[in-house]
Amino acid sequence: MAKIGRPMSGKVLVQPQAAEQKTASGIIIPDSAQEKPQRGKIMAIGNAKKDEPMEVKVGDIVLYGKYSGTEIKINNEDYLIMNQNDILLVVEE
Repeated sequence: MAKIGRPMSGKVLVQPQAAEQKTASGIIIPDSAQEKPQRGKIMAIGNAKKDEPMEVKVGDIVLYGKYSGTEIKINNEDYLIMNQNDILLVVEE
């Protein structure tokens, strides 16, 4: 079983959260019609770059662009590795 490592400087590892399976009115959305998730949880962060401090921390829930990051699999789990500047918003809960 591979251990999650530390991303390179300026990069973050995000675990996408499941896409919505129902509309607000209760209609079930089939898998083939579900949108790619744009929300996830930060699982690991790299060191800050010299000119760019890390503004997120492990455990933050974030929103990112639809086509951001590179999809990878670790221990049969899906993750995205992306630049910190691909993150659009840290969700305040």
